Amino acid sequence: MSDPVSIVPRPQSVIGHDGEWLGTKPWETLRARLDDSLGANEYLLSVTSSTITLRAGSESALADGKNTFAQIIDGAEAGVEKESGLTRYRIPCLEIRDQPKYAWRGLMIDVARHFVPLDQLKKMASAMALHRLNVLHLHLTDDQGWRIEIDGYPRLTEVGAWREQTMTGRYLGEETPEGEISYTSHGHGGFYTQDELREFVSYAAELGITVVPEIDLPGHMQAAIAAYPSLGNNPDTQLKVRETWGISKHVLGTGDAAFNFVRDVLEQVCDIFPGPYVHIGGDECPTDEWEASPEAQRRLREWGLERTREIQGRFTQHAADVLRKYGKRLVGWDELLEAHLPDDALIVTWRPDHSVAEATARRFQSIVADSNRLYFDHAQGGRREPLSIGGKTTLKDVYTYDPVPAELPAEERALILGVQGQLWSEYITTSEQLEYMAFPRVCALAEIAWGSPRVSYREFLRRLRPHLQRLERRGINYRPLS
Repeated sequence: MSDPVSIVPRPQSVIGHDGEWLGTKPWETLRARLDDSLGANEYLLSVTSSTITLRAGSESALADGKNTFAQIIDGAEAGVEKESGLTRYRIPCLEIRDQPKYAWRGLMIDVARHFVPLDQLKKMASAMALHRLNVLHLHLTDDQGWRIEIDGYPRLTEVGAWREQTMTGRYLGEETPEGEISYTSHGHGGFYTQDELREFVSYAAELGITVVPEIDLPGHMQAAIAAYPSLGNNPDTQLKVRETWGISKHVLGTGDAAFNFVRDVLEQVCDIFPGPYVHIGGDECPTDEWEASPEAQRRLREWGLERTREIQGRFTQHAADVLRKYGKRLVGWDELLEAHLPDDALIVTWRPDHSVAEATARRFQSIVADSNRLYFDHAQGGRREPLSIGGKTTLKDVYTYDPVPAELPAEERALILGVQGQLWSEYITTSEQLEYMAFPRVCALAEIAWGSPRVSYREFLRRLRPHLQRLERRGINYRPLS
């Protein structure tokens, strides 16, 4: 039986009925309610000649059902009545009973390397809802920019949110001679006020999307240390907000000021973002400064620790304690596995070799964010693609990817909570480019995340081509199909 409308991702169970429903205000006609007889993640959408009903086992499932109905309306034949001026929609009578494979269907947007205006974030959230993605991971801070207003720390946005210039061209590493790096002739920056973020969180929630904020610590902190040198390991040294890409060696110091800072920031983040998760990064944290710091080594002995790497574990535990007081769960990149971490930590596994297997073997719930297949800052094709960070991840690469390693035992497979695509923004400088790098790869991600039957790549392209017209109607820039 063919689908009643062309939907990406495709519902798994569709029952068609004779006849069609003709109405003027379908959203007002939709009757939605919770139903305990359905599974927690399940919804049942029914369209008859007289009514449209939606029942679901949870609020999140209701959101999925509403977004499915929005897809149907979006693809429906529509016309405007001359007398009333109302738009009439012609949609088929149908019944859809469906539920996603994964609870976490995510997209990460890096607003730290290049600032993304709030209107563009709303546009991306709306596009996510169209594809029934339900988690927007917002990477708010990094070496190259601090993007969130924090009361009591005004220099975070006065200083940390702005850099004087930005390198151009592909980054080749710290060993690249200074003279071979070229820079823009202008500065870059921006930040969100707390009220702006609250308004955005409410906007996303209306679409069924949870916003997960990330404050990357204790590494990737050069912008914060540039604003407040006392937070670092060399308080007498005035740094600038980092103007090149790569990994900064400047990390949080081990004094009380740094731990108080982490507490103050996370407490305010918990107040702004009502969702259950807060991401603390934890990736790519060099230990060079801690190794060389007498103060850091003294604290290491004071804490009864032996490995310098365990200083990071101390920060992780401190952050978890703060978050737990506010009913939040700690999320972090898979480098957290290298030091002590709380038993309830949620691990985002981005390194493709063994991180998923290691996380689940240690009984941690995990989000798969494989850098080989789910990093959408990679080029999508050959030499004619815009400058990117390197690597190539095609639409087919994404569509054919299985996030669950074949050798993983069943009990460990159950610990994989979801999947997530990443839009790191070192080389994404405009809203148009952000959309180009996201789409149509996000369409393939949506099918993986929902668990839609993947018949063949050719069949996916057959459904995708008319779906791209929806993106066009929304003014979304996308890479044309090869």
